[in-house]
This record gives sequence, structure tokens and C-alpha cells, in this order.
Amino acid sequence: MTKEASKQVLGLQLPTDPRWVDLASKSLEDILVDHAYCEQKAATSCISLIVQYPDKEEVVEVLTPIVKEEWGHFELVLKQLRKRGLKLGKRRKDEYVNRLGSIVKKGGSREEQLVEKLLINALIEARSCERFRQLWKFLPDENLSEFYRKLMESEAGHYKTFLSLAKNFMDEEYVMERWDEILRNEAEIMKDIEVRGDRMH
Repeated sequence: MTKEASKQVLGLQLPTDPRWVDLASKSLEDILVDHAYCEQKAATSCISLIVQYPDKEEVVEVLTPIVKEEWGHFELVLKQLRKRGLKLGKRRKDEYVNRLGSIVKKGGSREEQLVEKLLINALIEARSCERFRQLWKFLPDENLSEFYRKLMESEAGHYKTFLSLAKNFMDEEYVMERWDEILRNEAEIMKDIEVRGDRMH
């Protein structure tokens, strides 16, 4: 995906380095294990938001089906591992997500903190979708390539869902200005992170 396409479709300011998918194709076990944990974290992140904001009906209604979907994706990745005689293995450090923590605004109202969490979730979904597309387009393993095509289509709307949900709790202008800031900061993080083929992000 070109820089312009990434920006138009997903809002991302910087596309994935093309070296990543080449490295990933040589580290399929590592990518699948890391991907499984990414899906697990996506589900638990939504659960955490529901637990923290049970009074926000929109949060409960919108995120509950996403929990189910993300956990379903976790199970699908496990099947891909088993199909290849591989095991889940240990969870790895997620430098990308850890670095995103540095751009989260601290303090503010309860609603502002909710919006921050929703926007970070939106960002992670957008980047994941972009990487699924790279795997679909360029993996030599046709079976796994098709797997990522289907997953990309399934996940494509999640980032928009999080972004739309955030607008229920703060003014749209504030949300979009903050979203643009987060996208710019994420691009700087992407420039700084080592290109590795054993991580989904």
C-alpha cells in the first residue's frame, strides 16, 4: 500500500516499510504467534473498556460484539499454528504498543480518557489492517495469503468503529484534531522502530 493509499484508506501517515513483509515471510511461526497474542490483546482491551465504562451504554453495545470477533480471530490464528504443527509459545514484548503509551494524554476528564483509549485502539486496528494487507498481497504461502485477505476484510471497519464511538463522548472537532495528532506521533514511532519480521507491529 502506497503512502497516499494508506493515508486515504486508513489515515496512516507512514506506510509499513516494504522490507517488513519480506522478513515476515521468513518468520511465519513468529508472526503467527505474535499475531495470536495481538488478537487476544484486542479482545481483552475491549473487555477492559466495558469493565471501566459500564455506565456508557454505547461502549457496552458497540464493543461486546468486537470482543467476540477478536476472540474468534485468535482461535483462527491458533488453527493456522496447529495446521503447521506449531504451538502458541510465549508472549513477546510489544514495543509498538508500549511506545504508543507515551503519546496518550494523561489526566483530563473521564470522557477525555475514554476518547484517548478509543483512539489508540483505532490506531492499532488501522495499522494491523494495513499489515494484513501486506501479508495478503506478498506472502508466497497462498493458503496463508488467503487467510490474511479474509481477516483484513473482517477487520477493516474496526478502526472506524472506534473512531466513530469516540465522537459520542467528546466534540467531533476535538476528536479529529486529537486523531490527527496521534497519527503524526505514530508515524514518528514507526520511523524509529527497528524493522523486524518476527512481530506483527
